[in-house]
Amino acid sequence: MAEFLPMNYLNEDFFLNSATARRLFHEVANDCPVYDYHGHLSAREIADNHRWDNITELWLGSDHYKWRLMRANGIDEKFITGDASPREKFQAWAETVPHTLRNPMHHWVHMELRRYFDIDELLGPATAESIWQRCNQRLAEPDFCVHGILEKFRVKMVGTTDDPADPLDDHLRIAEGGLATRVMPTFRPDKALAIDQPEMFLAWLDKLAAICGRSILTLDDLCSALRQRHDHFHEAGGRMSDHSLDRCPALDCSPATAQGIFNNALHRQMISAEEKERFTFFMMVFFGELDAGKGWTKQLHLGPLRMVNSRMSQLLGPDRGFDTMGDTAQGHGLIHYLDALASREQLPNIILYNINPRDNYLFASLTGAFQDGSRAGKIQFGAAWWFLDQKEGIEMQLNALCASGLLSRFIGMLTDSRSFLSFSRHEYFRRILCNIIGGETERGELPDDFDTLAELVRAVCAGNARRMVGL
Repeated sequence: MAEFLPMNYLNEDFFLNSATARRLFHEVANDCPVYDYHGHLSAREIADNHRWDNITELWLGSDHYKWRLMRANGIDEKFITGDASPREKFQAWAETVPHTLRNPMHHWVHMELRRYFDIDELLGPATAESIWQRCNQRLAEPDFCVHGILEKFRVKMVGTTDDPADPLDDHLRIAEGGLATRVMPTFRPDKALAIDQPEMFLAWLDKLAAICGRSILTLDDLCSALRQRHDHFHEAGGRMSDHSLDRCPALDCSPATAQGIFNNALHRQMISAEEKERFTFFMMVFFGELDAGKGWTKQLHLGPLRMVNSRMSQLLGPDRGFDTMGDTAQGHGLIHYLDALASREQLPNIILYNINPRDNYLFASLTGAFQDGSRAGKIQFGAAWWFLDQKEGIEMQLNALCASGLLSRFIGMLTDSRSFLSFSRHEYFRRILCNIIGGETERGELPDDFDTLAELVRAVCAGNARRMVGL
């Protein structure tokens, strides 16, 4: 295998298969700033302007995409999340990379080596030592820090994901520090719905009560505390919420019923699946009303099945790569939830993220049923997510969106990442977008009007997301 990237692999025109596509990317998309409105970056690392000791910490420290591939390649857990040295873990990853051909990771790895480290070699066992040394030398340079990366990739906005019980002190430090990138907290109250998991739920209630300075003994107390935190998030710059659900609840719930379920949870009584669904519906309507009241955007990440490998999940915990695409029916519950908010005239801006491609047209067409003319792109079919944020998945999401709605109002790509090396995913998406538009233009399927096409590309790559977060 060649050490250096072959001339035609990941060159400046990769994914760009027409002259129009190349012009749109190089003259338009590539110059757009990044608004990474949803992700899982650490606000503390941003506030501290964190530096990394070695490439393993930065590249492999929390990336379950890579961990899954290493396990599939027969790598022992010691070299993935275990106690092997950073150099040993890097070597195990280098041994895996040549086996990732046709997996999007092969693209991402070499894009990141090139964009962040100016390395044009293929990573593999023979090049591991050289690349390890060169990456670590680069990491030691003054500009290779969190703030330097944000500046290098022209990241104008980052959305973190935060629990209502989180203090947001790090966000306040970022705001006071004068960082050019706007870092906005995202309100994610998933633990408020965990009434069927008493240890987690009650511990979280105590944490929420402490940060609010009040006791939480009733459902009204809980809602008041959550409203208080929602207000605090708004004051700290938050303009978005987020929920991860296997599906939206389809069973109504009165306040009295919700209070009874809450009381049972406080007393550690078993909560049935029906009670969990009814309580979830009650709280999700409440959260929708909070967002609508402040003009926020609500994100709904629907469909994954998490921690399905119970043995490994018990050993290693969540977010370790033991999740999968779900096959839960989505339509009925999602329609019921959106209709409940619309009927109350409390429907906020919504982004719907789908994880199973069979439901792409369901999600895309459903957005049109709840647009109300109050703002352009109020209800969005969100970017290809998780198992779908690769070339085929992105193309499928864009095609479904375009067939059912307005590409010109689409808010574009996000990293949904825990890694500061993921901003090149925006470039990956932009190349795919420009290739679709450029190819259709040259086939006579779109008007050959470069200014109009450029306006469309700018809107999808940056402008629509910027407007959505109010910047």
